[in-house]
Amino acid sequence: MYKALRDNDPVHRFENERGEFWALSRFADVLAAAVDAETFSSAQGLTIAYGEMEAMGLESPIVMMDPPDHTRLRKLAIKQFTPKQVLAIEPELRAFVVERVDRLREAGEGDVVAELFKPLPSLVVGHFLGVPRSEQSLFDGWTDAIVAANADGDITSSGAALGELIGYFSEHMERVKKKPGDDVISALVQARPDGQEVPAAWILGFAFTMVTGGNDTTTGLLSGAVEQMSRHPDQQRLLVQEPGRIPNAIEEFLRMSSPVQGLARTTTREVTIKGKTIPKDRKVMLLYGSANVDEREFGPDAEICDVTRKIRRHVALSYGPHHCIGAATVRLQSRIALEELLARCPDFCVDYKAGEFAGGNYVRRYISMPFKARGSE
Repeated sequence: MYKALRDNDPVHRFENERGEFWALSRFADVLAAAVDAETFSSAQGLTIAYGEMEAMGLESPIVMMDPPDHTRLRKLAIKQFTPKQVLAIEPELRAFVVERVDRLREAGEGDVVAELFKPLPSLVVGHFLGVPRSEQSLFDGWTDAIVAANADGDITSSGAALGELIGYFSEHMERVKKKPGDDVISALVQARPDGQEVPAAWILGFAFTMVTGGNDTTTGLLSGAVEQMSRHPDQQRLLVQEPGRIPNAIEEFLRMSSPVQGLARTTTREVTIKGKTIPKDRKVMLLYGSANVDEREFGPDAEICDVTRKIRRHVALSYGPHHCIGAATVRLQSRIALEELLARCPDFCVDYKAGEFAGGNYVRRYISMPFKARGSE
């Protein structure tokens, strides 16, 4: 479908009972729209549902803000995601991963998503938000409910989960006012840019983004990575023999899996692309999953996984103003997980055909994946 769109209708118009929509499928067009926040606004939500922000009842998640407010909040938050701070959690993450991989190895088989790929990002998100590990399991239920609601284009159906998330972090904000920690919520609560407090709605929106987005991306990347290695055992053997290639491989796995397949923007003005004019105030899907396998950008073998591929850029973590704020943590988690999996279970394989996907059109991640520590032996 993606290839048909790229080749025959790269600026695609469609319509249903909810209204008129557009979709961009070629890399160059998706990239240009992602960079142009002035024309392609995030402020009206990221699904194709019109009126999404009003339905949510949640003001200004950072991914649904435009400059200059987006720029102000991002500058404050990103101070907590410097390379030094991200690397500081590596020992804790590696210990966690080693424990989980050893458990899988000793058992000989299991569900690698449930055992490792789902709890790992929950641990990281909880760390940066200052949430005790004992309470991080709450994230999974909230994430699943909100992502499922978004998939159906009806965020209101996640009302209970959304309300619990907002209530939890409202209380958390009150706690860190009195006793701040080293986490990003404490930093935002204590920050006084221009002598004023950061609006509480902005902080709650940031927590929403971290919980719902921070879990999905890493789980999708890692489950997609082991799928690709089982599809292409030669690639797996190469990484076992030369683990120094893993960071480059992660970029290829990101490109191939595209954990976020696409997100919507809303046009702020009439815009013409490839001879087609998209009216003002229309939802436009940026199909990251299609863009990332566009032959025009990645060559004739774009749909083939090659862990040695030199990738100049991709849009798996978006691009421009909304480039994933946690990109460094996604890469760190994935590097550690793959290093330990390949070192401790070099012959592993997964039964991706028996794996189960999360529902919906916006994300591509497995929610279960049968794993064998010693392949077919």
